[in-house]
Amino acid sequence: MIRGFFFFILLSLTSIVFSQESTASKNVSTFTIEAPQLKTTKKIWIYLPENYSSTAKKKYSVIYMHDAQNLFDKKTSYSGEWNVDEKLDSLKAQVIVVGIEHGNDKRIDELTPFKNEKYGGGNANNYLDFIVKTLKPYIDKNYRTKTKAKNTIIMGSSLGGLVSYYAILKYPETFGKAGIFSPSFWFSNDIYTLTEQTPKIKTKIYFLCGDKESDDMVNDIKKMERLLDKKRCYCLHLNKTKIVKGGEHNEKLWRDNFVNAVLWLGY
Repeated sequence: MIRGFFFFILLSLTSIVFSQESTASKNVSTFTIEAPQLKTTKKIWIYLPENYSSTAKKKYSVIYMHDAQNLFDKKTSYSGEWNVDEKLDSLKAQVIVVGIEHGNDKRIDELTPFKNEKYGGGNANNYLDFIVKTLKPYIDKNYRTKTKAKNTIIMGSSLGGLVSYYAILKYPETFGKAGIFSPSFWFSNDIYTLTEQTPKIKTKIYFLCGDKESDDMVNDIKKMERLLDKKRCYCLHLNKTKIVKGGEHNEKLWRDNFVNAVLWLGY
């Protein structure tokens, strides 16, 4: 049931008209950057800590997030925002967030590493190459960042959760931590096969889902956890999974659990 509703939302994103005022905080700005790997231009949202301008030498960890339209601003969101800026402001969090806007009708293609017989997709390699080879170097050059993998988090929900998980397998030297919310592991079983074939997985991972998202969501995450436990000792406590009772596949679930995930992952 969730899959049909899920893709109805995805395909409706480009036809929504927003009338409300912007809710993004003053710590959020945007810029555009060429994405040659995707043959397009990407709009990027960036959150800087409150005291960024007054700390001339301080460097910050970075969180890379997908679906930027839904992160900071109710005006641009489909069904509510994550309130990432307000939540980090309240924490006085010393972290930079880079939000990458999805490609509207290209969203499915960009955020999926493998093709699905019904929905297509499968262009995540180019999307991640854009992040790692074009966007991250730009961010590291123009902002005061801590560049090592242990200071670089990738996070997203739904297809964004899927591509974030894929990113840690493809680029473990870039992303040392990941927030994997309601991941669309069902899109292709190849994601499990790739996990089994990956010799070492050292990334710190926070899994989140609700028990009312779909019949398979909880089982899919538990299946992935079991595969990860074969790659590394459970005693290392590199995984944490939160299953929210009554949680549904929506921004409320992800918004309400964003802070706990960031605090557990550390920055």
